[in-house]
Amino acid sequence: MSMDDTIKRINELAHKAKTVGLTDEELAERETLRNIYRQSVIGNLKAQLDNTSIKEADGTVRPLKRD
Repeated sequence: MSMDDTIKRINELAHKAKTVGLTDEELAERETLRNIYRQSVIGNLKAQLDNTSIKEADGTVRPLKRD
């Protein structure tokens, strides 16, 4: 399932939850899909930060490091 499909399904479940409610299976599916989405966002943020550099006042550029 692509991330677009995951987001689409999360939105479908959100709409259904607001209108008629969700079954136990749908609640479990929603939680699983939300976790997949969260992990994707976290992974993308980590990748972006790993490729971020800081320019110091003296003009030198250094990569951002994890502490």
